[in-house]
Amino acid sequence: MLAVKKARRKLRMGTVCSPNPSGTKTSSEVCNADWMASLTPHLHNLPLSNLAIPGSHDSFSYWVDEKSPVGPDQTQAIKRLARISLVKKLMKKWSVTQNLTFREQLEAGIRYFDLRVSSKPGDADQEIYFIHGLFGIKVWDGLMEIDSFLTQHPQEIIFLDFNHFYAMDETHHKCLVLRIQEAFGNKLCPACSVESLTLRTLWEKNCQVLIFYHCPFYKQYPFLWPGKKIPAPWANTTSVCKLILFLETTLSERAPRGSFHVSQAILTPRVKTIARGLVGGLKNTLVHSNRWNSHGPSLLSQERS
Repeated sequence: MLAVKKARRKLRMGTVCSPNPSGTKTSSEVCNADWMASLTPHLHNLPLSNLAIPGSHDSFSYWVDEKSPVGPDQTQAIKRLARISLVKKLMKKWSVTQNLTFREQLEAGIRYFDLRVSSKPGDADQEIYFIHGLFGIKVWDGLMEIDSFLTQHPQEIIFLDFNHFYAMDETHHKCLVLRIQEAFGNKLCPACSVESLTLRTLWEKNCQVLIFYHCPFYKQYPFLWPGKKIPAPWANTTSVCKLILFLETTLSERAPRGSFHVSQAILTPRVKTIARGLVGGLKNTLVHSNRWNSHGPSLLSQERS
């Protein structure tokens, strides 16, 4: 499974499009929004773990609220600095890692979502938010946006990877899991053998959503998959060359059975990186200034092999 940072790069399998009112599409047009449904029949019985599935990093962070408190995922030093309004504006430049909404990412073909969630200090209603430095949208709003897409595209399968939890006690977890149940209902796929999951078996059961929950709380619900079933090794580097080497190594060493695998094709800024590009932000400093475009195609080729 491939988690790519830039959702806007189309999958090069067709055009991004919304479903026609009639529910049909022309023979010359293959929509990224329906790419799983459009796969050739011999792939329908292949274990899902054998397919290269595009994803996004910090998938929800297309919008963050600079007027909200700094998130509990940040250090006390950052929280103190953020009392200065300009600091939050600069934080926003480094917190936003996507420029497409959930719906737009889904229509572009993204099927794996990297999710980090948190309660908000002072909130008495147990609401859970997406977070990356600053608070994003409510998790419930994001789930409903995803469910709306799935209802219109009944053969598309998605992976929701809840891998970071902040300021959440048992009550918050129960609230979040209840929201997940309310949003997806029978679309949720119970945890089972990874090798038994194919597109065909999921389609027959009308299951479309795999929830990975990196917290012992998963044991209480049959539709929550343990986080260990989807390892996501992290290169933690600003170097494109080091990242490529890391991805090649972890791809070759991934477990042949029993789990999915995420290739985090992302560059991670260090303190000095942020200091150098403070005003420019993440996009201008790490994305546009690096040679990732020249390396991406070769990595994708290896992932498919």
